[in-house]
Formats: sequence, C-alpha cells, structure tokens
Amino acid sequence: LLDELSLGLAPIVIRDIYAMLPRILGNGMSAILVEQDVTRALDTSDHFLCMQEGHVSLEGAPKSFSREQISAAYFGL
Repeated sequence: LLDELSLGLAPIVIRDIYAMLPRILGNGMSAILVEQDVTRALDTSDHFLCMQEGHVSLEGAPKSFSREQISAAYFGL
C-alpha cells in the first residue's frame, strides 16, 4: 500500500519515487496506490478506482475515462 506518495515531499523525491515504480511493479509485484495527484496516479496505474464518500464511483483502465469523467466521479457531480 502506497499512501499519498506525493504528499509533503520535495518534487525531486516524488519524481524519483515514481521513476522507480515501474521497475518495482515490473518484477511481478502489485501495489495499491492512494494518491490525489491524478495525473501521476493514472500514468502509473493499469487499473484504478475512484472513491467518493467510501463508495466506488468509477473503476477501470486509466485510458478508458476522460479527465472530466474522473473529476465528476471524484467530486460526486
């Protein structure tokens, strides 16, 4: 479980962490990434869940949905 990788860290540290993730995950490891930086999360993921008030509001492959659909699911619009 990777919880808010980008929260409170220097941008160079965040960049380095996200740069390492494909190598780690490419070795057969799985991870759950909890992240509010939607761009980084979608670029890193092969599947995502968007939750709103404790319920799944959108789920699928990152490229299956537009940014508008993701924002609407996240904010409950």
